Amino acid sequence: MGTVVDAANKEGAKSALSEKKPKVVFVLGGPGSGKGTQCANIVEHFGYTHLSAGDLLRAEIKSGSENGTMIQNMISEGTIVPSEVTIKLLEKAIMEIENDKFLIDGFPRNEENRAAFELVTGIVPEFVLFFDCSEEEMERRILGRNQGRVDDNVETIRKRFRVFVESSLAVINYYSSKGKVKKIDAGKPVEEVFEAVKAVFAPVDDKAAA
Repeated sequence: MGTVVDAANKEGAKSALSEKKPKVVFVLGGPGSGKGTQCANIVEHFGYTHLSAGDLLRAEIKSGSENGTMIQNMISEGTIVPSEVTIKLLEKAIMEIENDKFLIDGFPRNEENRAAFELVTGIVPEFVLFFDCSEEEMERRILGRNQGRVDDNVETIRKRFRVFVESSLAVINYYSSKGKVKKIDAGKPVEEVFEAVKAVFAPVDDKAAA
């Protein structure tokens, strides 16, 4: 993480993001927890902009930029894309979009991501929306999607689940200690899950309007 810290210290300047003061909510949940569906509902009902860290990385690769080529090489080699690369893409997206409320989906993936994001951007999330779902239920949903994805086989699903648990739980535990985790039982039907989500967002929005 030294490179991120060094860069932040060297510049000695506040991130442009801290001046914009966006309201950020991190959205975490294992593969198949239904967070994509619920993010779409939150966008529609509460006016947030949905940013997926994975989508931003894929778009950068598709753009053919030097940065995109580097990301592609790292993914091909199975190495993790450095935090600062993902954070720069998130910063750019937030600055370019005329909104001050953002759902950041699938990030931070681990404790190092979390620390780097807060250090580089100067932003602490309003809260973390955690879609809690059993491994059995997530597995059943992914296998039932029939999307033709090559990674949708039992072995790969279980591996993705293990990776999520091993890395993301540290982030969830950190924010739990700060009283910032809103845990949603994501094993229920979509409509019931969204009722629980609405109960989390409505008070936040009411407070902002007051």
